[in-house]
Amino acid sequence: MFHEDDSNSMQRSLQTGSEQLNPDPLSATLLRHIGNLEDELARLRESLREKEALEATVERLREANEHLVVAAINAQGSRDDAEATNRRQNEFLAMLAHELRNPLVPISMSAMLLERSSDASPQLLNFSKVIRRQVDHMARLLDDLLDAARISSGKITLSLEPMPVSHAIDQALETVLPRIRERGQHLYLNMPQDPAEPAGTRGDRVRLTQVFTNLIGNASKYTGDGGNVYVDVTVEPGEVVVAVRDNGTGIAPEVLPHIFDLFTQGPRSLARSEGGLGVGLNVVRNLVSMHGGTVKAESGGLGQGSRFVVRLPLCALASSAPPLEVAATEPSGRCRVLLVEDNIDACETLKAFLELEAHDVTMAHDGKAGLDAMLAHDYDVVVCDIGLPGMDGLEVLSRLRASGKAAQPLAIGLSGYGQAEDRSRALAAGFDHYLVKPVSPDALLALVAPRR
Repeated sequence: MFHEDDSNSMQRSLQTGSEQLNPDPLSATLLRHIGNLEDELARLRESLREKEALEATVERLREANEHLVVAAINAQGSRDDAEATNRRQNEFLAMLAHELRNPLVPISMSAMLLERSSDASPQLLNFSKVIRRQVDHMARLLDDLLDAARISSGKITLSLEPMPVSHAIDQALETVLPRIRERGQHLYLNMPQDPAEPAGTRGDRVRLTQVFTNLIGNASKYTGDGGNVYVDVTVEPGEVVVAVRDNGTGIAPEVLPHIFDLFTQGPRSLARSEGGLGVGLNVVRNLVSMHGGTVKAESGGLGQGSRFVVRLPLCALASSAPPLEVAATEPSGRCRVLLVEDNIDACETLKAFLELEAHDVTMAHDGKAGLDAMLAHDYDVVVCDIGLPGMDGLEVLSRLRASGKAAQPLAIGLSGYGQAEDRSRALAAGFDHYLVKPVSPDALLALVAPRR
């Protein structure tokens, strides 16, 4: 039998089932919200991980930046140390050249006095010429050493002008030919024959002369007595080519690629009477490069001679190129000369040399004594060393020029320092001329003359 209670119970069951099939909208909203929160939480966790990774990256970058700062400071310190070392090296080389040039003065002047001695035997004359040649060789070695240091520090500048290459070669031959003749060698010079169109380049005459003196001198040095040295000058499109070759000892294949490197030399043989510092060819390469040219070495090997080829940019010259000036030494007349030199041997040999030319010479051995003599007496010429003890030559001349004395002598400065700034300081102090030791006797005599 069906009762009312049973009907009510069934209705509640149906209602409950209906609620389960159709949940409350509020519950669905809560579920969606929970899901969104869970997604947001996942995103936050991902952001947190990214933040931690970013912070780690920032920390690594900060550490790397600190390392870079330290490295930069260390690098700057290393650069400063290197520059200081380079300055000390250049100062040392300049001082070395000065100290080595000082004793060359009395040696050179003594050799000149021997040559001019009235009772000198032929053998004595020959010995004196040997001494002078070796003094010149020593001076060139010092110049090469200093030039290598100056070039590496960028202290050499060129005075460029259009010039015939033949002028530099002629001047180089004036230096090298005595040695070539002494060894009985044969020099063959081949140059373009058209005098109206000489092979020209834009160059520094002094430095190009140095280049060719070195190359021709090396060809003679590494060639035996009676050997052959060739200098060939040709013009190619846009270039002047100067080839210096010989039939001497040649260059070993393992040395050839490094022949222009600093302090590189070929093997020494017992037969070689002359050595070198291994800097001359490095100076040649750098000077040629500064002229916009190139130099190349060639050799078939030991015993097969060598060939050095210099290529310089071709430059058109004026139709009438000025002739090469050669200073002529004329009789200078009698002068009253004051020598201020602290090296006793150098001072006495200079005095003897000038007196041989009939000059009246007085000596002083320090700056103060020299200045006192200049202020107390009148001299035609003052020959003054720059590196004097106490009061140096620059101060001596500055005080003399500022003294207001009416009779001012011609002032010739002597120094073992040959850099451009040394010469500029001397001229600014009041010197009229500046000669680098060892002084050429002919150059000194040309300057010691009465003032008109």
